[in-house]
Amino acid sequence: MRYPQGGGLTTERQQFREELRLKAAERFARGEASSAIAKDLRVSVRSVQRWRRTWDEGGPRALRSQGPASLPRLSQKQLAQLEAELAKGPAAHGWEDQRWTLSRVKTVIGRRFHLTYTIQGVRKLLVRNGWSCQVPARRAIERDDEAVAGWVKEVWPCAEDSRR
Repeated sequence: MRYPQGGGLTTERQQFREELRLKAAERFARGEASSAIAKDLRVSVRSVQRWRRTWDEGGPRALRSQGPASLPRLSQKQLAQLEAELAKGPAAHGWEDQRWTLSRVKTVIGRRFHLTYTIQGVRKLLVRNGWSCQVPARRAIERDDEAVAGWVKEVWPCAEDSRR
């Protein structure tokens, strides 16, 4: 499931969950048990208990959806600009190789939009908007198979502890 820019649930799914909570509120008013409500609505008993506490404190109005937890930091226009910047490649932004790393994307966002993201925030932003990690299709030309084989035979056994 691909989340919209705001993250979390789509508006349809938020409405569905709100309807569940309001159905539960009607049953709270009738005095039904939490386990019966949970079984009928196909949710966990703990969720129903949490809803009941909220309902006791604020009534059915307290069970209404509060909307998304936070507003998106980048608008749709800014996301389109970010995609255009990423399409130019890392060389256009001053890096020598052609690899986008999360820290490089974070730097581009900071320079272009004057926003500070964490590395994990950048990863979530990219995944939420359809980007994924990529692995090279072929090995690097610079790879030295003899050096790798020597490392595997000599260095790796010393680094790897015995499992006993």
